[in-house]
Formats: sequence, structure tokens, C-alpha cells
Amino acid sequence: MTREHLYEPYSVSFETLDTFPKREHRHTFFELVHIIEGTGRQCINKHTFDYIAGHMFLLTPQDCHMFEIETTTRFFFLRFNNIYIRSENLQTESIRHLEYILQNASHEPGCILRNQTDKTLVKPVVDALLRETSGRDLFDKEITRQLVNTLIVVVARNIAKYLPQHIDMASDKKIVNILNYLQQHIYQPEMLRAENVSKHFGLSEHYLGKFFKKHVGQTLQSYINTCRISLIEHRLKHSDKRMNEIVSELGFTDESHLNKFFRSHKGISPKAYRDSFKNAA
Repeated sequence: MTREHLYEPYSVSFETLDTFPKREHRHTFFELVHIIEGTGRQCINKHTFDYIAGHMFLLTPQDCHMFEIETTTRFFFLRFNNIYIRSENLQTESIRHLEYILQNASHEPGCILRNQTDKTLVKPVVDALLRETSGRDLFDKEITRQLVNTLIVVVARNIAKYLPQHIDMASDKKIVNILNYLQQHIYQPEMLRAENVSKHFGLSEHYLGKFFKKHVGQTLQSYINTCRISLIEHRLKHSDKRMNEIVSELGFTDESHLNKFFRSHKGISPKAYRDSFKNAA
């Protein structure tokens, strides 16, 4: 799998594509993608989301992703790295933990803009960036930088509103690292065992349990189960994956194990859950 690098604090580009030229890949930087026009699917971390004009996605350095284009799509790409986040351009009191917010994005497919007002704000900002990057007018670099900052902060606001309960910008850095670890290994059940998590962070299992509950407001196992249920729900609603494929992907021992796990949390079998959405369509 390829890994791309960014050799400047940020870059802005617009591309019109009929096919996406890259297979699944990862970045060493953040990438903000806005769909100006067109339709297709965003593929991220092994699951997909149908995109249309107006959708915006944030891809973090650990995300594996690509786009499948159905109709000719015009993309806006804003790529930026930690150097830019930590620069004087973004050092204001209200967003001093911007890097934390961005690193704790969902890592699931879907439009990052959940605030309706912000959706109407993004389009004119992107349009202005197109004018500034193509017109070469006076102070275009300064205006471009301010517009870039606006987009980053708008995205950060939308993410911050949906961070896990009891987790905020002032949270202990260790809990942020633990949450990142859980997200990165959510497809590897063995890595999520309390003994392995505690060993990775040099903590006792007892202390890890108390520490996690204090900062997240739920037990470690409850948090992991919620994440796994969310992944299963998404596949049942938005994909045609067979049950044995979901079993293999998420590390269940067999279909019976998956059924028992899902039913214990949702009170319904995975098949019945999927059928309920098909019948409602």
C-alpha cells in the first residue's frame, strides 16, 4: 500500500476526474476533500459511503482510503500537516487543541459537516479559494491562508461536537492515545483485550479500567463493543457484504458468534436488522 507525503505546510488543488487514479493508500498528513459536483463512493478503512455534491470528508494520517467515481466528479483537496496546525497561523486560545480534535475524527465514512449552518458556509469558502488560487491577484497568498484556516476551524467545530462524552480538548493525553489505539486495532479483537491494552501502555489492568471509566464515562469493554456494533450496523445498512465476510473482517469466530454478539446489544439478529432497512427503502 502506498503512503503519500506532503512537503509543504499545506496545499490546495481542484481536480475533475472520471476515474480515481489511486488504489487504497495512506497519507502522512491530513486531507480535507469537498465534493463540488458528481457522485460516487468514498472508501475508508474497509467500508464505504455514497457521496454527492456538498459532502466534505476529513482523512487523517492513519486512514486507508480511496474514491470510486460513478459520474464525473469535481474534487477540492486541502492537504495540511501537523507543522501547519502548530504554526502561528492557528495559534489562538479557542483552538489551541486543534490537533487533538482532528486526530479524534470518527475514522468512519461520511460527511464531516453535521452542522447545517456550516454546510452553507463551506461552499462560498471553497469558491473563494478557487478564485484566489487561479487569479493570482494582490495578496492572494494571504487571503488563501485565511480561507484555509477558516475551513480547518469549521471542520474542527463539527468534530468537537461529536467527541465521546466526557472527552474534551483538555482531556489527559494518555486517554487520547488509548482511544486512538482502540480505533486503530478495532479489526483485531486480540489487540483489544484489556491485558494487551494495559501492557501496551504500561498500566495494570485494574488501573486501566478505572482510568478509562473516569475519562470516557463507560467501561473499556463497553466502548469497544459500541465501536464494533457501529461497524456492523454500517455494513448491514450500506453494503451487500455476506455475514461470513463481516465475521472474517471483524474477527468473530463464526456467524453464530456474530449473531449472539449483535443480538445481545440490539435485540435483533443481523439478518433481521438488514431486512428492516431493505423493507423501509
